[in-house]
Amino acid sequence: MIAFRETDIPGVLVLADEPVSDDRGSFARAYCRREFDSAGIEFVPVQISVSRNAVQGTLRGLHYQAAPHAEDKIVRCVAGAVFDVAVDLRPESSAYGKWAAVELTATNNRSIFIPKGCAHGFQTLEDGSDLLYLISQFYDADAQRGVRWDDPTLGIEWPETSARVISDRDRRLPSFAS
Repeated sequence: MIAFRETDIPGVLVLADEPVSDDRGSFARAYCRREFDSAGIEFVPVQISVSRNAVQGTLRGLHYQAAPHAEDKIVRCVAGAVFDVAVDLRPESSAYGKWAAVELTATNNRSIFIPKGCAHGFQTLEDGSDLLYLISQFYDADAQRGVRWDDPTLGIEWPETSARVISDRDRRLPSFAS
């Protein structure tokens, strides 16, 4: 069974699965179309991707796909730990320009559902942090977009770190205002 917890951004949900444990370990359902349908969430993944991150302090984002290739996604940490962020970019939303964050770890049984129209980014909290993505649309390089991770208008409170690893592409992303 999956528990759906709302955030301050409409449609951005923290998902918590309920593992069944015994002396061998545990087993849990991380995605079930029936449970999503019952919760009124239309989500059918067509692509699964993995982000491997070698060092603590790696920051990726804030990324999204432009329409008509906009995507819903579920993000889950399968190794290590990350500070995971969603930013509402939907002008009609009551949370436009706001952000929500959740710590995802390999052991806390959480993931985050990020709907179309929201940007996504994360910062690794440990070396060897890997994320698994379930995505509702096929990737289209021409639809790839982003917003600067450190835009003061957004005011995201990223965790302190001794060093950040950020790609040149992410450093050049436009501001939220543009």
